Amino acid sequence: MKWRYATKRMNGQKVPAEKLENILEAIQLAPSSIGLQPYSIIVVEDPEVRAKIAPAIYNQPQITEGSHVLVFAAWKEYSTENVEKYLNHIASLRGIPVESLEGMRNMITGSISGKSPEQLLNWNMRQAYIALGFGLVAAAQEQIDATPMEGFDPDALDAALGLSEKGLHSTVILTLGYRDAEKDYLNGAAKVRRDKEELFIRL
Repeated sequence: MKWRYATKRMNGQKVPAEKLENILEAIQLAPSSIGLQPYSIIVVEDPEVRAKIAPAIYNQPQITEGSHVLVFAAWKEYSTENVEKYLNHIASLRGIPVESLEGMRNMITGSISGKSPEQLLNWNMRQAYIALGFGLVAAAQEQIDATPMEGFDPDALDAALGLSEKGLHSTVILTLGYRDAEKDYLNGAAKVRRDKEELFIRL
């Protein structure tokens, strides 16, 4: 955690496939409310696609200088199919009858029906941020530089990647790559964080 920082410039070196898969697996294993994982992660490696989406991300250099761009995109809505697929998946993995999950089905349905579309999207977006956190930690463990990004035009990025048609809304971005030690002004800079005595309130 002391090694990593939000890398501003990258050197174009590719992240090895094994390290990328380890980071993606950590993201896959991240917790989410009710376990639904109401988001998808678009993994963009193709240089042409990264160049295409760069304007929507204000042409920040990590998009084209990095190795991969991960776009965390929240579900815009839930469907009965989403819930049933999740319950069937649980039943299959745990070797139990799906009928035994009726209480869980009712709990999920109740949680969804009690929220407006805007509240549901906001809820889903917050779940995506949990997965982002796991990706950042995993990248640091793999000694891969990473930059979380909120500075982009979500609607433009949705249009560039065709996300709206998939029922998705871009929420946050994670770029992966290797720092450019010469160009990145933050390379080697002291990490600035609030003192523990100020940050933590112990009761």
